[in-house]
Amino acid sequence: MNNSVSYLTLFKIFLKIGIVTFGGGYAMIPIIESEVVDKHHWMTKEEFLDAIATTQVCPGALAINMSSLLGYKLAKTPGAIVCTLGASLPSFLIILAIAMFFHQFEDNKVVAAMFAGIRPAVVALIAVPTFSLAKSAGISLVNCWIPILSALLIWLLGVNPIWVIIAAAVGGYIYGQFIQPTE
Repeated sequence: MNNSVSYLTLFKIFLKIGIVTFGGGYAMIPIIESEVVDKHHWMTKEEFLDAIATTQVCPGALAINMSSLLGYKLAKTPGAIVCTLGASLPSFLIILAIAMFFHQFEDNKVVAAMFAGIRPAVVALIAVPTFSLAKSAGISLVNCWIPILSALLIWLLGVNPIWVIIAAAVGGYIYGQFIQPTE
């Protein structure tokens, strides 16, 4: 393990991420990036982008995959366990409490109003890393059609994301090999 990072520190950071994140794994991305890249400098922006790409193609929840991967990078298997527990414990406890008292919350107007207020903020939390990732991935006016077309294929036509990823990989290979070879 990196001597400057204790297991307790990793747990507390990922616990904080798990506590303040509403909206699932994608909403966690800017918060994780802020901690891991900007604040602690444990990864570069490019490494973080690669970590997101890696965790998105793996089965399972993005938040769990991301916490596990980053924890492993920082402190091997114990780090992966600590970060994953930290990130998932708040959600687990909240869901457990909701399950225990579901019928009391079910028709509560205050709870419904709170979630109605949280939803637009979650959209922003997902949009911000999208633009940040696009910049890091080298998306420009020349190639911005690729993620737009990919999103439309998945969203409007229901194309399985795996096929979109495979098509993009094949397209990237053909482009790099035959149209504009890199040196």
